Amino acid sequence: MRVLIIEDDDATAAYIRKGLREAGHAADTAADGEQGLARAAGGNYQALVVDRMLPRLDGLALIAKLRERGDNTPALILSALGEVGDRVEGLRAGGDDYLAKPFAFAELLARLDALARRARDGAQMGTDGGAILRVGDLEMDLPRREVRRGGARIALQPREFRLLEYMMRHSNQVVTRTMLLENVWDYRFDPQTNVIDVHISRLRRKIDRGFGAQLLNTVRGAGYILREPESGPDAR
Repeated sequence: MRVLIIEDDDATAAYIRKGLREAGHAADTAADGEQGLARAAGGNYQALVVDRMLPRLDGLALIAKLRERGDNTPALILSALGEVGDRVEGLRAGGDDYLAKPFAFAELLARLDALARRARDGAQMGTDGGAILRVGDLEMDLPRREVRRGGARIALQPREFRLLEYMMRHSNQVVTRTMLLENVWDYRFDPQTNVIDVHISRLRRKIDRGFGAQLLNTVRGAGYILREPESGPDAR
């Protein structure tokens, strides 16, 4: 899950971001309402954490503007204002949940998971709506967080799941190290380690070994690609 934290208190934003990353999620931050609105509109987020009292544009106005634009990304409102009337106002402005400060991170995480799960379940009604990803005989069920190939279930660690989800969403495209660092590891710089190579190697063993045809390939000098088996001079 990729989350945007819109919070003007640096300590609170860092605390939430650290907790989300430790839980295997990616997180970006914005320090005021206008910056948050721009990033929410331009990013691909599964959930927003929005402080109610923000500089430049308050949290409720931010959410209302997103809803007016047709952006229904689930939004969890954080606020020191925790009375019933405050919560009702926040939900009526377009918020999907409301958590009063001070809060326990475990509760915030559980509420975000619930919001993302409801959004995925809603997308799956009628059609899978992107909640089930497929490449060849490889299938990822996002609501159930299950991966199968040829009907056989594959157990993945949280980071491996995020890596595979990103690769499947960009199947048949070359994915660079920078893209993976920014979107799976949430890094804005190259740590100059082999972390990507290690995870790609582990993932390849899990989804390809014993299945005959290789789906996850290295494109020399460019990055990686997940695709149905095909011949090519640059892939291995």
